[in-house]
Amino acid sequence: MNQPFNWQKLQNGSDIRGVALEGVPGELVNLTPEVVRVISQSFVIWLAQRQNQSPTALTISVGRDSRLAGPALTQATLQGIAALGSRVYDFAMASTPAMFMSTITPGLNCDGAIMLTASHLPFNRNGLKFFTPQGGLQKQDISEILAIAADEQNNLRNTLQASAPQDKHGDIIAGDIIAYDFIAEYAGQLVQTIRQGVNHPQHYDQPLQGLKIIVDAGNGAGGFYAAQVLQPLGADTTGSQFLEPDGTFPNHVPNPEDEAAMQSICQAVIDHQADFGIIFDTDVDRSAAVDHTGKELNRNRLIALISAIILREHPGTTIVTDSITSEGLTQFIEQDLHGIHHRFKRGYKNVIDEALRLNESGQESWLAIETSGHAALKENYFLDDGAYLVSKLLIELAKSKLAHQSLPDLIATLKEPTESVEYRLKIKTEDFKQYGDRVLEALQGFVRNQPNWAIVPHTYEGLRVSCPDPSEGGWFLLRLSLHDPVMPLNIESNHQGGTAIISARLLEFFSTMDGLELPQALQHSC
Repeated sequence: MNQPFNWQKLQNGSDIRGVALEGVPGELVNLTPEVVRVISQSFVIWLAQRQNQSPTALTISVGRDSRLAGPALTQATLQGIAALGSRVYDFAMASTPAMFMSTITPGLNCDGAIMLTASHLPFNRNGLKFFTPQGGLQKQDISEILAIAADEQNNLRNTLQASAPQDKHGDIIAGDIIAYDFIAEYAGQLVQTIRQGVNHPQHYDQPLQGLKIIVDAGNGAGGFYAAQVLQPLGADTTGSQFLEPDGTFPNHVPNPEDEAAMQSICQAVIDHQADFGIIFDTDVDRSAAVDHTGKELNRNRLIALISAIILREHPGTTIVTDSITSEGLTQFIEQDLHGIHHRFKRGYKNVIDEALRLNESGQESWLAIETSGHAALKENYFLDDGAYLVSKLLIELAKSKLAHQSLPDLIATLKEPTESVEYRLKIKTEDFKQYGDRVLEALQGFVRNQPNWAIVPHTYEGLRVSCPDPSEGGWFLLRLSLHDPVMPLNIESNHQGGTAIISARLLEFFSTMDGLELPQALQHSC
């Protein structure tokens, strides 16, 4: 690390992301094993300072997903942490939620955990997520860790020398590196959750007997769910696909939001006449499902389904979602389920933190969920865990079978939009955040002069506008991306052709904004 290095550039909100492999033109590697070693050590130093302990008193767990750079980065992480004198567990292939669970599982009680993952990003990317028993780290925590890394040549090195045990020659005595199959232990926790939740009167140990359930792991880290969760519960997993970890992701993007990925699992359910389909992202903190007809249970449908379950268990509770959920979902939660829908900001950490804030203020919230598939339940430490989410759905699937009912019956009254589109408007100016704020302010003035348009109150992100005119019958939301010079525009309508009418009226406004680059699809949608 002799050259100046931009450590803060690696920060991606509450995570760290970077380019770990060559192979994509124009993308230079900036997340090398040496960089990861320093960041891992900086996390341990940061944690030791927080706990007022020596690094030698800490135990850290390390896991990874199936990415090609994972093994080399894992070795750098393990060796870097051990060099501080800390005890470190090598979990090898693991899921992001499992890493948090290692900090609260009796017998391990790790002081901290590191997951090497870049979620669904391309093969050349990788990153780090960090946990303590209090949960995932916040944006400010990551900034502090990277500040320690930036000062690695001075304070970090001095800290290592002062805190680590040394032999008679003055050399640091490394901590233990222990291989541990924690994913099997974590899977066992999910098995018990499902057994207890179903409480099957005849087959307690195998409550999923007679059900065919297909898993699509997208060649990520989620393949364990078929063999280590479903099969012990008696499910037939014939037809499950892409369970083998492969960091080239040869079959489809491991992302429940990806159209091709969802089409793949839907077709698998149809082809094998399965009762249920499950799809995970790379590190299993997100998931979606498919019903027995091959219909997707994701985005608004997934939120509606888990909301129906949670509101039956906790009547009247508040469901926190991100900003782009539909009007039909609000109606379903508040009128059909008699709960409260609190539509907040995009970003899974934002949604989770808002649910935590509501609970602290006295407003009960048992579910925080984003349309991307991140879902966090109060009963599960508000951990966004895709495997736990589908386990809750499987409990209801088994109960529905016992009652001779169908799981989709729970959302039979959900009203879904006829049309739904998203456009991404690029900001061409250098200070994109300031310009984005100007666009939103100008749009407010434009909307106020439009007949039959109304600004939706209590919008926590961007500008949401109701378009109740009979020809439109919908709404739109324009917001500023959390990290990129982009303004996403979501439009929904309950009428055929309604999104085109709304788009046409918006184009009149956007044509006055010289700093915006409009996508061709938006310009040709009218």
